[in-house]
Amino acid sequence: MDNKYKIKLGISIGDTNGIGPEVIVKTLSDNRILNYCTPVIYGTSALFNKVRKALSADHFNYQQVDSVQALVPRKVNLINCWDHELEIAPGTPTAESGKASLDSLLAASRDLKAGLLDGLVTAPINKDNIQAEDFKFPGHTEFLTSYFDAPESLMLLVSGDLRVATVTGHMPLQEVPGKITEQLLIRKLTILLESLRTDFGILKPRVAVMGLNPHAGEQGLLGKEEVEIIRPAIMQMKERGHLVFGPYPADGFFGMQQYRQVDAVLAMYHDQGLIPFKTLAFESGVNYTAGLPIVRTSPDHGTAYDIATKHIANETSFREALFLACDIIRKRHMEAKPIV
Repeated sequence: MDNKYKIKLGISIGDTNGIGPEVIVKTLSDNRILNYCTPVIYGTSALFNKVRKALSADHFNYQQVDSVQALVPRKVNLINCWDHELEIAPGTPTAESGKASLDSLLAASRDLKAGLLDGLVTAPINKDNIQAEDFKFPGHTEFLTSYFDAPESLMLLVSGDLRVATVTGHMPLQEVPGKITEQLLIRKLTILLESLRTDFGILKPRVAVMGLNPHAGEQGLLGKEEVEIIRPAIMQMKERGHLVFGPYPADGFFGMQQYRQVDAVLAMYHDQGLIPFKTLAFESGVNYTAGLPIVRTSPDHGTAYDIATKHIANETSFREALFLACDIIRKRHMEAKPIV
């Protein structure tokens, strides 16, 4: 990819009654963004005019276009995804706001799948009101994995040199132990190592693997998963020449800041990884979906209905998501050798 090429970056607006439209407007009010990409918002001009007025965002301007083929370079572009008047109820999830978030996501995903966009940044959705015939998934990650026909993906939280991935995603905690197998761990580690090398430019990545049980099982006293599943998977990856270490007790690992000694951490389940990550990097964190044929990022926060009417949302995470997407898109166009 030529450095002068402006990346075409799709933006889905998330739940219209949450803070998604607000952080989008705040981020794109800085015209320096246009030096890195041509943003394409999938939404409605009526909504963004209201948000711009409410925020007094005089520096936020956009060009309304009918399709990606009609994009105006060096401008924020907006494609209307629906013609009807959208009822806005800030701070309250509604069936209408859920449908709007899905319409935006589907339109952006279609253009991305058609090769008309280079990547996608998704604003937060409500996992309940977005459910529909076209969306029967627990979140963006699972939807995009299916939509882009990827055999597997990996949720990877990123903030600078801090990277935390999870083996299992959005599922009840009681189901986690039954899902973790040696084969699954090897697949997730393979995706993580390949992403670190190809997407983040780390030639020989180092990965720390967390245990599932307290104190990493205490040699089987507090659980057998570390001895029977996690450690054998780590040994297999080491035999293939990869720098994979563990299993570590998660509390001591993060408490002693051992994450600073590796390039990424693989947690066994959602909260084991996301609680320390968000404690360390809540405002700057980015959710990246590794393992997909496309590039997708999002802020690491939710819809934040409780502040949706206050216009105080911090846009840092969304801005970092946009920059990370641009960075990965450019890195992916560099020569890369797959991990085997």
